[in-house]
This record gives sequence, structure tokens and C-alpha cells, in this order.
Amino acid sequence: MIIACGVFLIAAGTLFAEQQRRPPAAPTPPVAKKITAIKAGKLIDPETGTTAVNQIILIEGEKIKEVGPNVQIPAGAQVIDLSKMTVLPGLVDAHTHMAMTYKEQPENNYYYLTYITDSSPLRAIQAAANGMQLLNSGFTVVRDVGNNALYADAALRQAIEQGWLPGPTVIPSGPMIGSTGGQLWPTPEMYKYHNIMYPEYIDANSPDEIQRAVRENMLFGAKTIKLCIDCKPWGYSVDDIKLAIREAAMGGCKVEGHVQTPEGAQRSIDAGIYIIAHGNALTPEHHRQMAQKGIFLTGTDTPFTDYRGSENSFKRTVAQLKDAYDKKVPLTYSTDFDYWNDRMKDEKTGEWLSRGELTINFLQTWKAAGIPAKDILYAMTINGYKASDIISERGPIKPGLYADIIAVPGDPLADIDALRNMQFVMKNGMVYKKDGVMQPAAFFHPGPVRIPSGRWPGRPPG
Repeated sequence: MIIACGVFLIAAGTLFAEQQRRPPAAPTPPVAKKITAIKAGKLIDPETGTTAVNQIILIEGEKIKEVGPNVQIPAGAQVIDLSKMTVLPGLVDAHTHMAMTYKEQPENNYYYLTYITDSSPLRAIQAAANGMQLLNSGFTVVRDVGNNALYADAALRQAIEQGWLPGPTVIPSGPMIGSTGGQLWPTPEMYKYHNIMYPEYIDANSPDEIQRAVRENMLFGAKTIKLCIDCKPWGYSVDDIKLAIREAAMGGCKVEGHVQTPEGAQRSIDAGIYIIAHGNALTPEHHRQMAQKGIFLTGTDTPFTDYRGSENSFKRTVAQLKDAYDKKVPLTYSTDFDYWNDRMKDEKTGEWLSRGELTINFLQTWKAAGIPAKDILYAMTINGYKASDIISERGPIKPGLYADIIAVPGDPLADIDALRNMQFVMKNGMVYKKDGVMQPAAFFHPGPVRIPSGRWPGRPPG
């Protein structure tokens, strides 16, 4: 053994000496990044509600390098002429479900049964299709919060980052975390053997179970955490919610609370939760406290249409949204979209509405609440980026951030419905839609193109 070690040391020393005599290898030249210049006729800054004219947006690779009226366009740059368009940052749906669609047939809108009728692989493929449709309508960021089978939302995020298909930046939560039963009332067979209703929810009752559930979701790719605060009478206490917030923070995640009672809303506010989902149970006093603490609201403000809702429920939704706006609650544009029926057609053409068009249609509620266009746009962009906790990396059209850019012919600050005519969409510096036509080919790749860092690709951080 001693002789063998000696031989090894001599050989290693000889190899080291030989390497020292060799000239250093020439450094690998950096790969030149593609340069793109966008000529913007009008450029909206949703944060200030102002418009600048005749701007140049210079993009290097995936990120914005420079913005201004006198930016020099380098030779060889690809020039995109949007001089007759209004350019603005991509939109955000801050609360939706891309891998859950309950139907009138065969489930009779009883979404507990969707877990039985639709397999998890089928739901994952549907999520991919929904993501592409949302991107087509200008939604470059989506918070996908629960009801996604076994981490279909996290898998979709990774697939988009890998370059396997186009789609928005997905902020996945993984399965919702709740006390026994989650949102369902399972039979003993379902609960004891974890059949049918799982993996839609993670049961977590004790502090140890809450800690484990939060960490488990983050391990499998969650970028936000969603709690069922009061889905059962034995819901979460203030201390339970605070524990989840602390655990989530260790993994860089914020916490959203699904609330359906005034008591659950108050516990969430007292705990300092980041987002409260759904506004039906909130009182004016809750709105006042949320505004004071800066708690975001994903109100899921469903419009009254031929395919959804009722006039009475719409009036209540509008009143809730208006009160939250008047009390200066940080509002986000959010839909809770997870359903389908055969009436989802354009009234004028009779054509099927896409998932993006159905999502944009929630503008009806905001308009009915009398909220000015600039404030609706602020909710759809700036507050959406903040609620998604990505505003330091993507969203605003500023140097150093990812180039997520959309354009429409009209002026959304004058008429928010201008967003319905989406003509141009860019995601991460790549054109997805131009002149009103999708161009997804550049997004597709035959295999992994990112260097993995653990479970997740190292790029993009947002």
C-alpha cells in the first residue's frame, strides 16, 4: 500500500509539473448576444401612469440594456418597428389554475369529480396549452396557485424555462396546504387511503406538519405557498399562519391565504400574510387593515357573462372590488379561472374564446367598479409583479430586467379595452407574437438547453 501511494504521488507530481510547463489555454471567447431594438411610438410606464413618445428599447439577449429617445441602434441589430403602436410591460394574472378545468359535462361543475375524470398527465398538457394561450393575450407572468395535480404547475414552469415550449413565467404553489380535508369533504376511504382527492391537497395540522408541508412544496419547485386558512372549522390560527410565513421565507417564498370567512380573513391579516385570495368574505374593516399593512388582494373578480355568473353575484363582486379600491388595498388582476362550458364563444363571431380572451374579459368587473384605466393597468402589471415577488428581475421596461414586452394599437391609459387587441408579445427577448400572429417556433428546443442547478435551471431567477 505504501509503495502504491508513493507511485501515485510521483505520477501526480510529474503531471502537475508538465501542466506548469504548458502555455495557458486561450480564454474561450464569450458568445455574442443577439441585439434587438424596438422602436416604440408610445411607451407606457404603468408605475407612473405616463406615456413617453418615440422611444428606443435596446435588448441584449434576454434583457433590456437601454431605454430612451436617443438610444443608438448598433449595426446588425434586429429592428422591430412598433412606431405606430403603444408599447407596455407584459400583464399578470395573479391567481389562476391552468391545470384544472371542471365542466358542466360530465362533472356538473362539481370540481371534486374532475380529479377522477381527468388524469394528471392530461391536466399537465392542458396547462401547457393554457399557458401558450395566456401568453398570446399578453400575460407574461402567471401565479398558478393550487389544484394542479402532482406539481403540474411546477413542471410547467421548468418546461418553459428549459425551452421546451413557450409560455409565461409561472409562479407555482404546488398543492394547497390545509388542515384535515383541505377544501374537500372526503369519505373515509378517500381520506384514509389517500385515494381520489390526493394529491390535490397536503394535510398539515400540527406545527411539525405545517413545517414539513411548506418545505416539501418548495423542494418540488413551489415559488409561492398557498394555505387553506379556513376551509374547515378547524382551520389555521394566527400562530399557524406565522409559522408558514417563516418557513416559506427560508425558501424565498411568500404566502397566499385562501379565505372564505371573515374570521379567517382577520387571522390572516393579524398574522401579516402577503396575499389574501378571494374577496367575498372581506369587510370594509378588513380592507382598511389590508391597506394599512400592504397586504395584496387577489380578488378573483368574475364578470357576469353568458357563460358564467349571475347578476346578483356580479353586483356583490363589483361592490367588494370598489370598496377595496376606495380604501387603497393593493389590488391585483386575478381570475381564479378553472372552468369551461360550451357557451364560451365570442358573441359577435360565434368562435371559441381562448383562455387569454376569457382572462382579459375580467376587465368588465373592473370597469363596472368605476376604476380608472391607469389604476387597472397598475394592478395588471406593477402590483402583479410585486405580488409575484419578481419585480426586481422582470416586469417594468427598465435596463437590467428581462424583456417581457407587449404592444397594442390603441391606448390602454385612455381605454383599457385596448388590451383586447394584442398585436405584439415578447418574452425574455424572444418574439412570440407579431402583427397579431403567433410565432412560437423560436421557443421550441429538442432537449434541455439550460444548465441545471439542482432541480431547477439556474436561469431565469424570476
